[in-house]
Amino acid sequence: MGKKRQLICLAAAVAAAAILLTASAKKSGDVTELQIGVKHKPESCTLQAHKGDKIKVHYRGALTDGSVFDSSYDRGDPFEFTLGNGQVIKGWDQGLLGMCVGEKRKLKIPAKMGYGERGSPPKIPGGATLIFDTELIAVNGKTSGGAKAETDSEL
Repeated sequence: MGKKRQLICLAAAVAAAAILLTASAKKSGDVTELQIGVKHKPESCTLQAHKGDKIKVHYRGALTDGSVFDSSYDRGDPFEFTLGNGQVIKGWDQGLLGMCVGEKRKLKIPAKMGYGERGSPPKIPGGATLIFDTELIAVNGKTSGGAKAETDSEL
């Protein structure tokens, strides 16, 4: 019985060590579910983003260590896409729904709703939680107040 008890204790110790190692390997700031924080909401919300809308968004994307991997602000060029059609990562398709023009949100996106275990080398490692500061600029070509957003015209 002594040998069997030792094996059970050893197995329990190995399992506990594996759990501790896995937990400590996780970076602080990682999330397992999408988190949406509203940082600024306009006084009136006349235009909201819905599935199928063509929206224009300014963003800054960073990893949990604070390193920025992409920023439309730095380029001075907001990103335009159709919401809810799978043109962007799932965290954006879900995290920007219902957003008002002029609203600012912080999205904390788990890897499963971002780039998954593969990541997007070289800037985004596999399994990375992504943090996006976002600002909705226009919905279907209209800014707040119904004005048309500036677009590049063809000459």
